[in-house]
Amino acid sequence: MKTKMIIGVPNDKQKLFLRDKHRHIAFGGARGGGKSWAVRAKAKLLCMRYPGIRILIVRRTYPELYNNHINILRKELFGFMKYNDREKLMTFINGSTISFSYCASDKDLDRLQGVEYDIIFLDEATQLSEFQMRAIVACVRAVNDYPKRVYYTCNPGGQGHAYIKRLFIDKRYQEAERPEDYSFVQSLVTDNVALMEKDPEYVRQLDSLPAKLREAWRYGNWNIFEGQFFEDFIDDPEHYEDRQYTHVIKAFDIPSTWSIYRSYDFGYNKPFSCAWWAVDYDGVIYRILELYGCTKTPDEGVKWTPEKQFSEIARMEREHPWLKGKNIQGVADPSIWDTSRGESVADTAAKYRIWFIPGDNKRIAGWMQMHYRFAFDDNGYPMMYVFENCKAFIRTLPLLVYNETNPEDLDTNGEDHAADEARYFCMSRPISPRITAEIKEIGDDPLNMHIDKTRLRRI
Repeated sequence: MKTKMIIGVPNDKQKLFLRDKHRHIAFGGARGGGKSWAVRAKAKLLCMRYPGIRILIVRRTYPELYNNHINILRKELFGFMKYNDREKLMTFINGSTISFSYCASDKDLDRLQGVEYDIIFLDEATQLSEFQMRAIVACVRAVNDYPKRVYYTCNPGGQGHAYIKRLFIDKRYQEAERPEDYSFVQSLVTDNVALMEKDPEYVRQLDSLPAKLREAWRYGNWNIFEGQFFEDFIDDPEHYEDRQYTHVIKAFDIPSTWSIYRSYDFGYNKPFSCAWWAVDYDGVIYRILELYGCTKTPDEGVKWTPEKQFSEIARMEREHPWLKGKNIQGVADPSIWDTSRGESVADTAAKYRIWFIPGDNKRIAGWMQMHYRFAFDDNGYPMMYVFENCKAFIRTLPLLVYNETNPEDLDTNGEDHAADEARYFCMSRPISPRITAEIKEIGDDPLNMHIDKTRLRRI
C-alpha cells in the first residue's frame, strides 16, 4: 500500500515535523495544530521504514491514549498489524511494534522499568511533569542501528510547561544537554489546512477565549498561560539594562550605603530557600543573591541538615563582596522556632551567628504585598527587582498557579519555597498599593448598578 494512503496528506508544518531528524523534536505550541495526527503519521512511517523498530506512545491518561491513538490506528492499520489489548501492543507484519502507555502519576512509571525503545512520542507533553518526562525519555536506548529519538507534542500550560519552554522555546540548556539535539516546529491552528476547511468555527472558538488562554492556545504564547498566580511578574531581557517594564534585571554592584536583608524558608526533602535583598533610598527592593537547596530535579531537596545550610549561608556572608561586613537582618518562616523535636532550626542558625525574626505568615496579605511591588508606575518602574542570577526565583515564580478551592491563594503543591521567603520579606516592609489613572472596566453589572468610574482605580 502506498505511503500516502497510510498516513494521508500532511500540511507544510507537519511535513517539517515528519522530516526532522534531531534527537529531540517538539511540535505544536498551540491548539488545533494537528499534533495527534502528526504522532500517528510519524509512528506509522517509522514502523514501515524500519522493520523491528520499537516505538512507545505516551499520554497522561488511558482514555486520551485510546481515543486519540489506539482506536484510530486500529482502524487505519487493519490488516497490517495485530493489536494485543492486554499488553497495549501493536505488532506489524514486518516485526515493528508500537506500545502504548499512560502516566497519570509517578507510580505509573513503574510499568516502564527495564524496558527499551528506539522512539518515544510524548503526546501533550506539558501535561506530564519534568520528572516524568525525564524518566520516560531514559527508556530510549538499545544496541541496534535504528534511529533514537523523542518526539514531544505540546501546548503552553500544564505542569511540564517550564521544562518544555526552557528546552524548545528559550533554548536554555544544562549540562549534558546539547543544543544541536533540539528542534521545535511551531504549528498553529491556521497551519492545519484540513481543520480550517472542515471546521472554521474552531478558530472563532479560540478567538472568543479569555485573553490569556487566547494568547496561549491560539497564538502559541509561552510567556503566559491560564491560571498563573503571578502573571504580573515580567522577565523581559530587552529591558534588563533600562529596568523598565521588567522585574528581572542585570546585576550591578550594590552601593555600600544600601541596607541588606536576608529571607529564609526551611526545607530538607523539599528545597530550602535563602535570599539576600538590598533596599535603596526609595524603598525599592532588589533580590540580589539566593541559595536554593534543590537538586537538578524540580522541587526535590538536597537534604542538607540545618547545620550544613547555615554553615554555607554564613560562609557566603563572610566572603561575598555584596554581603561581607554587613549588618544583615533576617526574616524567616515562624515554624523554624519549633522545638517539639529538640533544638529548633532557629537555634541552629544562631550558632552560626545567623539571626532571624519570625515572618508574618499571613498568606493572602503576603501575596498582595508582592503584587503591590510588582506593579509598574506610569514610567514602567516597579518596587521590586530580581537580579538575573537569581535563577530559582525566576524559574519557579511563573509556574505557581491558583488554589482551586481558594482563588485568593496559590496552590501549595507547587514549588513555592522561593515565593514563601519573598513573601516573608515583603511583609516585613509592607507598602501601600500604587494608584494609577488607568481604569479597569467592569465586564458585567448583573444588578444594573450605576458605577462612577472616576472612582475606580487599578492597582
